[in-house]
Amino acid sequence: MTGTSPQTPSASHAPWWAVPAAVVGGVMGATQARINSDLAAELEDGFVASVISFGSGLVLILVLVALMPRLRRLSGTFWRDLRTGAFPWYLAIGGLGGATYVLGQSFSVALLGVALFIVCVVAGQTVTGLVVDRVGLGPGGVRHLTPMRLIGAGLMVVSVILAMSRGISTEAPWYLLALPMVAGVAMGLQQATNGRVTQHSGHFMVATLGNFVVGTAALGLAALAHVLVAGPPEALPANPLLYLGGPIGVVFIAMAAYLAGPLGVLTLAMSTIAGQIVASVVIDAIAAPGHLTPLTITGAVLTLVAAAVTASARRPRA
Repeated sequence: MTGTSPQTPSASHAPWWAVPAAVVGGVMGATQARINSDLAAELEDGFVASVISFGSGLVLILVLVALMPRLRRLSGTFWRDLRTGAFPWYLAIGGLGGATYVLGQSFSVALLGVALFIVCVVAGQTVTGLVVDRVGLGPGGVRHLTPMRLIGAGLMVVSVILAMSRGISTEAPWYLLALPMVAGVAMGLQQATNGRVTQHSGHFMVATLGNFVVGTAALGLAALAHVLVAGPPEALPANPLLYLGGPIGVVFIAMAAYLAGPLGVLTLAMSTIAGQIVASVVIDAIAAPGHLTPLTITGAVLTLVAAAVTASARRPRA
């Protein structure tokens, strides 16, 4: 079951609103990072916070699937394709990338700040986007490297070095700096595989559903193991805003799954990066001004420049 449909735009004809939508998705990603971090702080348990965020998103998607007969049919057909080997299983586990990202939010943002966390994620996304587009893992096929894309990637690396120069000197454990980068790599792979699932199934929500099933299962097992060792949280927070991470994640992942084909993984990543960087600096300026330093802000601005350079470059496909 391949090809495009009204739900899967052609890789060569991105709608005019694709890049602005991806930027909005980046703003939502940064907002989700702060929400999940605050939920983890209230619970004093990053594992449980992560599974609550992903699990609430899964519940929302299951409700949507129940209300949409066509989506139920397409999901059932895709599941049969997975069981029979008509679609490779390893391209259907993109939810592990989202799970890694949410877990990184819960553990890293409180100590690093949203801006530094996002800049570290950006580093992983950038490198992965270049590789994924070059080898043709994404739904748009092979997209050659160009000087402008390489310059943009180089600027991104420099921006990360600048932004992290303060973070490395903090008391934060090294893995709190490495985790966002690993999450960025996982997100780049997630966007590519989600685009492939969307292309095969005929609907971006099939990819979104698969993501939340896989991610919730993985985080649920991790949370269960942690609860058995450390015990459950004493009580759930009463603030309803702390439970918005899941719904925001649904919109963010669905949007990325829809746009991966027409934009390509690297351009999608760069567009979301622009939204992430702007929102993360604003959030830190309001909620945690102590995390913002001149070097972090300089790194964030340079990240925007790198995103603009890379996203504006022509992307010839093989």
